[in-house]
Amino acid sequence: MAFSFLKRYDFYQQLIAQSEKTQEGLLALSDFVCDPTSEKQKDVSRIEEEADEIRRILIEELNKTFVTPIDREDIFSLSRSIDDVMDYAETTVEEMTILKIEPDNFIKEMVGVLYGASKDIVYAVKNIKDHPASCTEHIIKARKAEKKIEHLYREALAALFSTNDVIKILKTREIYRHLSNAADRVVDAADVIGDIIVKNT
Repeated sequence: MAFSFLKRYDFYQQLIAQSEKTQEGLLALSDFVCDPTSEKQKDVSRIEEEADEIRRILIEELNKTFVTPIDREDIFSLSRSIDDVMDYAETTVEEMTILKIEPDNFIKEMVGVLYGASKDIVYAVKNIKDHPASCTEHIIKARKAEKKIEHLYREALAALFSTNDVIKILKTREIYRHLSNAADRVVDAADVIGDIIVKNT
């Protein structure tokens, strides 16, 4: 299989930059849930803004490029899914701060699994062009991570609903939901990568 660029702008490199920035953001989220300080909250917000700028440039170039190295809809969808993961990371931090939610073990574990999945997405994105066969293992790992997070999400809800603190239940459930949604977007990204590989082999 051979991928080739038909225009000077490097969409692959921009997707790599976006996925790496999201991985950086999830590491910052992991740092935050281990030690939720205002400085670490700002780190997540800053990285989210940087990730948005990378995506903005990519979409701007996509809109003015007639021929793209891979399906333009796949470029857009992959970028959007990666962006959504970073958005959920930021909203998780924002709501934990506003609602004064202390990170519990379920939150910490879900964030850890999510960060691990982001590494697999980065690896897969880096190798779509030249080593697509090596992406499969990492796509599978990303999907397994989503299943792990969904399992943790259900366990977390069960533990939460065993308490009688209704306010805490309502607030904490939202945090769990953000992390579950982020995991769904990881799978979306993995699926798009899989589609790209199938279309170009």
